[in-house]
Amino acid sequence: MTEERFGFQAEVSRLLDIVAHSLYSEKEVFLRELVSNASDACDRLRYAALTQPGLLAEDTELGIRLLADGGAGTLTVADNGIGMSRDELIENLGTIARSGTAAFLERLSGDARKDVSLIGQFGVGFYSAFMVADRVEVLTRKAGEDQGWRWTSDGRGEFSVAEEAGVPRGTRVILHLKDDAKEYLEQQRLGAVIRRYSDHVALPIRFGEGADAPTLNRASALWTRPRAEIGEDEYKEFYHHVGHAFDAPWLTVHWRAEGKIEYTGLLFVPESKPFDLFDPRRRHHVKLYVRRVFITDEAEGLVPGYLRFLRGVVDSEDLPLNVSREMLQNNPLLAKIKAGVTRRVLGDLVKKAEDPAEAERFAAFWENFGAVLKEGLYEDFEHRDQLLKLVRFRSTASDALVSLAEYVARMKEGQDAIYYITGDDIEALRRSPQLEGFRAKGVEVLLLTDAVDEFWIPHVGSFDGKRFKSVTRGGADLSKVKAGPDAEKKPAETVPADALGGLVAFLKATLGGAVKDVRSSERLTDSAVCLVADEGDVDMHLARLLKQHQQLTETEPRVLEVNPGHSLIRRMAGMASEGATADPALADLAWLLLDQARIVEGETLPDPAAFSRRLSSLMEKGLAPLAA
Repeated sequence: MTEERFGFQAEVSRLLDIVAHSLYSEKEVFLRELVSNASDACDRLRYAALTQPGLLAEDTELGIRLLADGGAGTLTVADNGIGMSRDELIENLGTIARSGTAAFLERLSGDARKDVSLIGQFGVGFYSAFMVADRVEVLTRKAGEDQGWRWTSDGRGEFSVAEEAGVPRGTRVILHLKDDAKEYLEQQRLGAVIRRYSDHVALPIRFGEGADAPTLNRASALWTRPRAEIGEDEYKEFYHHVGHAFDAPWLTVHWRAEGKIEYTGLLFVPESKPFDLFDPRRRHHVKLYVRRVFITDEAEGLVPGYLRFLRGVVDSEDLPLNVSREMLQNNPLLAKIKAGVTRRVLGDLVKKAEDPAEAERFAAFWENFGAVLKEGLYEDFEHRDQLLKLVRFRSTASDALVSLAEYVARMKEGQDAIYYITGDDIEALRRSPQLEGFRAKGVEVLLLTDAVDEFWIPHVGSFDGKRFKSVTRGGADLSKVKAGPDAEKKPAETVPADALGGLVAFLKATLGGAVKDVRSSERLTDSAVCLVADEGDVDMHLARLLKQHQQLTETEPRVLEVNPGHSLIRRMAGMASEGATADPALADLAWLLLDQARIVEGETLPDPAAFSRRLSSLMEKGLAPLAA
């Protein structure tokens, strides 16, 4: 078969350019990445051989070898794992089929120093080989197949694939080292790198061929060792290995469960937000082992979806070695392990959340993963109490994050609800007219900007006996709340009740079906009007979200609230009382008020042309006295 040539996916080409020229100050991490891939390949073969023993027949001792050829200037990282077929070779080494790639590339600035940390978060795996090599060859043969393949590239935009005879099972990555990377031909240098980054790999990593080749690592599963024997650097490097990550672990959770079921967990919370965090598949990255034998990294029932940011391993003593992925889906033992894992991780997170010394670090964690954790509030009733201890919010009280317990503790006298407002942008929420009355009374309002907030609040309903209540709903009764000494004062002059009633009746008649009702407002102090959802109706922000996702075709009319203390409302009430309800200018003002309220809410005007005409007419009349 002749050699075939392919172009790298655009994302790969961009990564390769940065990887090759400016990625890491310590280029030795290329070896960690290649050894990690080799280890994964061996794990996958061991699992496949549980049901197809013949796959291991030709070479039963799995391991990794580093082969240095000083004459040729090459370093080879070889494994006898699962190997790759032609199509897998092209897919795995020519493209990045990963959710979040587009978002990742958008964040690259072109500034090498800034992009280094971003690429580190994304992970580059195999492509790190081009940090030390100007040409890379990959020889591979998939277990159970006869045909071998050769992949070759200089990392400059193209790669070639051709058939290759006599390739042993597994994968050999041959690095043609650059002149400044020849140190990686020396056993002592390679041994130091392996001990630093890959000592925990549970397979022998040998230097050279043959049974007597020296082993460079300890080759024992890190999670089986007591915590007291493991240093932070070892945990960090194992996190890099198991999570294919380049940041540091924010939290390490290592424990052994004993009793009716026995298992060991070594889990990490990343320091940085993974790029696939909001992948619709909500896949976690925790590997399942049974008695040190890798089973799968796709055990759906192992970790709840709202903890999908976890990285690490769970090793069971009780599950059968030949358990299939299908059997795992409904396995009662796995369900118990999941409950134990969830309880342990949330317990450690609660300790962090409640430790004043960890406040700043916990705030960073919440910014990264809070939106995901909140999914558990409507999915996981069993652990809801623990989750409610973790949730944090921005609020009108300060820029600092606040817990629900802190919010309740500083509620005003007479306040009987936890008030919140939802939207897309925190600063836009702070400027919302719906907050004016709450601010005037000194009532704190939670500012919620995650889409998930619209869904967990109805499920939870209340906290510590205080119900959650949206400030954008009608019926917000602030009359019972006793204002503090720092509260803002309302304007003394308001529209008399009879005059206000006349204006309200006029507005209802003029606006008709465009509004559900018109009411006097307690929540407004500075703005003339605002829109609110009636009790029982869909909240306004949720309605916009549903409409964006085509789950709602038409939005219900809203309640228009008017501020009886606003000068414009007083003027309009006076005009209505004086019999000017037939004046087209007053009707124009009514529609402009409604459109103004719509604009503040971020809604699209149903008739922009009419809005423009009315506004122009009003401006023209306002200029008339000046022209005279």
